[in-house]
Amino acid sequence: MDSLEELFCHIDDFCQSFEPKWHQMLLGEGVQHRQRQRSLSLSEIMTILVCFHQQHYRNFKAFYCKHVCVHWREAFPGLVSYNRFVEWMPSALLPLCVYLKHCFGACTGISFIDSSSLKVCHNRRIRRHKVFRGLAARGKTSVDWFFGFKLHLVVNDKGELLNIQITPGNTDDRKPVEDLLQGLHGKVFADRGYVSKTLAERLFETYGIEFFAKPRRNMKNHLMRLTDKLLARKRAIVETVIDQLKNISQIEHSRHRSPINFMVNVICGLIAYCHQPKKPSLNLDFALPPSA
Repeated sequence: MDSLEELFCHIDDFCQSFEPKWHQMLLGEGVQHRQRQRSLSLSEIMTILVCFHQQHYRNFKAFYCKHVCVHWREAFPGLVSYNRFVEWMPSALLPLCVYLKHCFGACTGISFIDSSSLKVCHNRRIRRHKVFRGLAARGKTSVDWFFGFKLHLVVNDKGELLNIQITPGNTDDRKPVEDLLQGLHGKVFADRGYVSKTLAERLFETYGIEFFAKPRRNMKNHLMRLTDKLLARKRAIVETVIDQLKNISQIEHSRHRSPINFMVNVICGLIAYCHQPKKPSLNLDFALPPSA
């Protein structure tokens, strides 16, 4: 219960400063609408959505009906039915996106970038899939083809998220790199999918970022500083983060019935990871040789 209270207080502090500014910026239609107050506040809705990804449930309906309504009734006295709560979920998407930016870590000068597939259905059901028709696309990973989206993310050496972007599954990994690295500095390490001499030169000239991508097997090796070579070998940290996002935070499943709720699920999983007390990190004192 202590962790639930801590999470709610953190989200509620954010909502108290965000909601007034958000409502001031909303565009009106010139027609006065009735504003009925909900039995659950925005901070309570966001807390429940994020807690789902911290409780190791595979199904949100089971989590809400068997855990929230049974064990957290006193913490959330205004609980509504499951169907009504699902109707309220899309209204929390924008606040969740802003709150996620609030949870990002700080750039330490050493960053790692990678992407991962977010499948929305099995390959056998691609032709009859309707929920994400016109939004998702077929893509290819090092393992197999898939239908869905790509999650692009940047992490620092402490395992903290620095930036994320979601694109259709057929997007080239190199396309969102410049947007992802804006505001960062230092060195960024990537895998073979990001090899581009033009991109590396543009990043260095525009942002002063040294971009290192693992060369393909048919490419000639280039000279690298020993420290950069050792750091490039630590690129597995971003793959570990992706593994935890999928297997602990449950950001990927094929039961979505709404594109908006798909985004809510992914964003809440990322927020749950940001609040994770123990993250994969690098021991740079061990990785780098001692200075003379």
